[in-house]
Amino acid sequence: MATLLIAVATQTLLITNGCGCAHRASACRSMASRLGFSNLEPALAAAAEALFRSASPPRAVLRRARALHALLAVSSLPSAPRPATFLVNQLLALYCRHSAVADALALLRSTPYPSVVSYNTVLSALSRAPRHAPDAFGLFRRLYASGLRPTAPSFCAVLRAAGALRDGRAGAAAHSQALALGFLASDIVPTALLQMYSGCGSPRDANQVFDEMTTPDVVAWNCVMHCNVRYGYLDRALRKFRQMVSIGLVPTESTLSSVLSGCGRSGDLHHGRALHGWVVKSEELDPDLPLQNALLDMYCCCGDLDTALRVFQSIETPDLVSWNTIIAGFSGVGDGWSAVQAFVQLKAVSCSPDEYTFAAVVSAAAVLPAMFSGKPLHADVIKAGWESSVFVANTLINMYFTNEEPGSAQILFDSITVKDVIMWTEMVAGHSALGEGEVALKYFISMLEEGHKVDNFSLSSALNSTADLAGLKQGEMLHAQVVKSGHEGNICVSGSLVDMYAKNGALGGAHSIFCTIQKPDLKCWNSMIGGYGNHGDSEMAFKLFGDMIHGGLQPDHVTYISLLSACSHRGLVEKGKLYWLCMMNDGIVPGFKHYTSMVSLLSRTGLLEEAVDLINRSPSAKRYPELWRILLSSCVTFKDLSIGVHAAQQALEQDPDDISTLILLSNLYASLGKWDNVSEIRRRIRGLMTEKEPGLSWIELKEMVHVFSADDECHTQIDDCRDELLRIKANMELLDSGENDLVSNG
Repeated sequence: MATLLIAVATQTLLITNGCGCAHRASACRSMASRLGFSNLEPALAAAAEALFRSASPPRAVLRRARALHALLAVSSLPSAPRPATFLVNQLLALYCRHSAVADALALLRSTPYPSVVSYNTVLSALSRAPRHAPDAFGLFRRLYASGLRPTAPSFCAVLRAAGALRDGRAGAAAHSQALALGFLASDIVPTALLQMYSGCGSPRDANQVFDEMTTPDVVAWNCVMHCNVRYGYLDRALRKFRQMVSIGLVPTESTLSSVLSGCGRSGDLHHGRALHGWVVKSEELDPDLPLQNALLDMYCCCGDLDTALRVFQSIETPDLVSWNTIIAGFSGVGDGWSAVQAFVQLKAVSCSPDEYTFAAVVSAAAVLPAMFSGKPLHADVIKAGWESSVFVANTLINMYFTNEEPGSAQILFDSITVKDVIMWTEMVAGHSALGEGEVALKYFISMLEEGHKVDNFSLSSALNSTADLAGLKQGEMLHAQVVKSGHEGNICVSGSLVDMYAKNGALGGAHSIFCTIQKPDLKCWNSMIGGYGNHGDSEMAFKLFGDMIHGGLQPDHVTYISLLSACSHRGLVEKGKLYWLCMMNDGIVPGFKHYTSMVSLLSRTGLLEEAVDLINRSPSAKRYPELWRILLSSCVTFKDLSIGVHAAQQALEQDPDDISTLILLSNLYASLGKWDNVSEIRRRIRGLMTEKEPGLSWIELKEMVHVFSADDECHTQIDDCRDELLRIKANMELLDSGENDLVSNG
């Protein structure tokens, strides 16, 4: 009999699959009328069970499930008995299994007396689909209103929906209801609460729920440790791990993967090594690939690439995550060649790289010449079809700027149709770092016009550009933007503001911002010291240096550049020698700018022999003729022919056509009355002057920058400028003649 009923149900399915809606309903009513619903129900249940186990494509299964649903609907006539709940539940489970949530809801609404299992089945499906999660709360209220008592799975589903939506209020309300109904003593509801509070960003509540659990299982332990790691509480996660082991529970691979991830994120190599040792010694654990990848990631994040390589080599079949992790590890320590070699090996094992692979290897290759690595990688990106990925494009743009190829970066930037704020920021920061402040500010303004919100990095880069351009007005407008966007508390932005005001000579503004910073970093101190030193207040610069040292900060090479420059401006030889000695004692190797300031200090105070000795000890002497040129300039002042000629010879040996050196040498001969030498050098200079590019001067008036050069006749107000210069010249001549008359009559 059962076989006959199944055959009848199957025939019904075939009829309904092949007919239109009207024919389908007619066929179903005819079949129900002949057999009666009580006889048809076992066949329908058997057919539903067969569909549940079917390996057919989901669309085919859903088509047949809807046919069963139609037969069930037309069979439930007023004169017919109501369908059994288990048949409805089977169909609901079938719909939910294949993500047909709308069909499940329609069936649930049309069922006269659904059971709590019916509600739970649909609730679970709603909570697992993010776009349907809001409907779970309404269905949960309907369950209450129907007079049914929710069960533990009901609360688990609604808590999962609250976590997916990060709706802490709804989750807390469900928590209160579960507590009132006594479900916190169950095995699954407290764990669902842990997951909900973790998803809603409430690690404190999650820990409280866990501490109130009487006998948490391994899943609960894993959940609370993952929550603490996720929100940066590694110490709590490690304490939970020790407690778990001490009570005899065996941590799973998932447990260790989570805690190792926390160690890597916080750079805690000590505890990471201890956990690795525990994994090796444990007899219960058989490290799977995710755990091995977690170990690999921990060592890479902590910068221990030697151990990371050994872990990588111990993985029998590394997956793409393994390769991406080791490439990112090489990138993190600046080992570009090793990252590129790993990328080549990855392609050799026929593993297709994804956008994370390309981003990691391009970032690592940024320190290498673009011609040898960056551009071939860009070609690989295009071949693999990732050229439109914003994630990859950002690293490519950074690579081009690192290699000082802003043109290539701009071409790539223009080719991307959808740009995020990071890409705009890369353009602002890249041009700013290359000294192209005007271009950087144009991109910053365009970014604002596109509607992107500025972040601390883009603001800092724009402020650095205004500092280099000495654009105080633009800097003040950016300061207003900083306050408006709420980034004035960021130490990076505050440091850039201090630097901008200091370089523009607005020391009062720089000092007022500096005083608002609770813990100024080294950049802030250097900006203040450099600002006062470069604008003539060396005593204040020295005082700030003393305050910085007393505050426990260690000076760097920039600090000493500012101090030596301040000494040079004031001619403080002994002070300069003291700071030079302090710099050596701090282990800082002097660079070109340190030697420039010190040579200038010694030369301008007449210590020419000491300046020669210092230049000879400098590794920059053979690369930078500027040091010899500084010395030559002072030789003109002190009329020292022998040292001056030697300095000129050294400078011209590196650049024989350097006009500035020849002019200084000519001035030296002129100061000593050697006119034959002067005439010879000036003939040589005239032969080179045709190739000399004119110098540029600029001034900002009414928020417009005017650029001038020698013999420039292109400016629209050139006549007014010439008249003003003639007026100033006449006043100077008048003043000079007045002073001469005063002296002669004195």
